Amino acid sequence: MNSRVDVTAEAAELLRRLRVMHGPLMFHQSGGCCDGSAPMCYLAGEFRVGGQDVRLAELQIDGIAEPIGFWMSLSQFEYWSHTHLTVDAVPGRGGGFSLESPEGMRFLIRSRLFTDDEAAALPAVVGGNEI
Repeated sequence: MNSRVDVTAEAAELLRRLRVMHGPLMFHQSGGCCDGSAPMCYLAGEFRVGGQDVRLAELQIDGIAEPIGFWMSLSQFEYWSHTHLTVDAVPGRGGGFSLESPEGMRFLIRSRLFTDDEAAALPAVVGGNEI
């Protein structure tokens, strides 16, 4: 089965540092207002997800015991459902309340379209339900 979301080595290293400092983590993909389309990193459960959010992935990072959930609003997923997302980390300051901001780094999304074969192998996502 294909993954909808992956992380770069740089993002994984930053996530390991954030996990040590803060505890279990989660992502919610920003909808584009104040933070553009940045993936926002929070303490697990700190961002309240609801029936109009979908969990796209449970990211398994070496050195982190628990998976990191990656969430997005259902309405945004309708636009991005054909897209593979890669979380990257680069120097700079992002906006908002994402945990990496004080570290002088920011998470960003790199994306590409799924091939027809990849898309056919993906599980369906239902609004408000985890995949």
